[in-house]
Amino acid sequence: MNDLKIPNSIAVIGMGLIGGSIAMELHAYKPSIEIIGVESNEIHIDKAQALGLVSRIEKLEEAINQSDLIIVCTPPDVTLELLPKVLDNASHQAVMDVCSVKKPLVQAVSGHPRRGRYLAAHPMAGTEYSGPGAAKIGLFNDKACIFCDTENTDEKVVALGKWFFRYLGMHLTEMEAADHDRHAAYVSHISHITSFTLANTVLEKEKSDQHIFTLASGGFDSTVRLAKSAASMWSPVFQLNKDNILDVLDNYAMHLKQFRDAIAGNNYEALAALIHKSNKINKVIK
Repeated sequence: MNDLKIPNSIAVIGMGLIGGSIAMELHAYKPSIEIIGVESNEIHIDKAQALGLVSRIEKLEEAINQSDLIIVCTPPDVTLELLPKVLDNASHQAVMDVCSVKKPLVQAVSGHPRRGRYLAAHPMAGTEYSGPGAAKIGLFNDKACIFCDTENTDEKVVALGKWFFRYLGMHLTEMEAADHDRHAAYVSHISHITSFTLANTVLEKEKSDQHIFTLASGGFDSTVRLAKSAASMWSPVFQLNKDNILDVLDNYAMHLKQFRDAIAGNNYEALAALIHKSNKINKVIK
């Protein structure tokens, strides 16, 4: 760690919520680092430049050539296509991604001659909003960042990744990519599916927008908040983590049926037991 070289320039590929927030953090606290943005959406380019998130916008190959560190912040399906191309052009640079699905990505570059330059990372931070306009300071503070399959990554790249995400205020955990995807399905991905489903249920049955607005209070707001999330991000997540998503959905449906059966059968002791059992989450999440 003593010989760790802090990057002078960082290429951020994808100027959405995560990429924009990374750029915002770096500009705010270490303005000497040059942020080179890569973005195909003209609206996002204009917004990122207007907010001062990037030093300049470049094409992919130029940004890679001019940077010391490359952070890929695109949706999982785009990252899956981009990652081998980025490694093709990364002669000495460290390459990291921030996707919430890891196994397909590490498999896609498993035989790449520059595999050691790549660190599979998942900073578990975000909001229901997207685009550079949603970028915010403090998004990553005190959140978890998962590193996957680090045994296949060069030690100096791992060291740089530790510096980078700790710099953003995150605490670090390492696990295998397959384990990450299974845990992410249960802890993160199902929350979005539940929110999307609840929103669709309410919108279908409650035809009055005003009634939804008037009657919905804190519980509904907090549960359905994630339904504002972009399909362009979450549809590929569900596609690439299909097996784990189906497993968690089957288990969720089983537990939902237990609640339904208890209510339908007037078995309020069983219903109370189910609620008491769920209260044990207090020991895990304060």
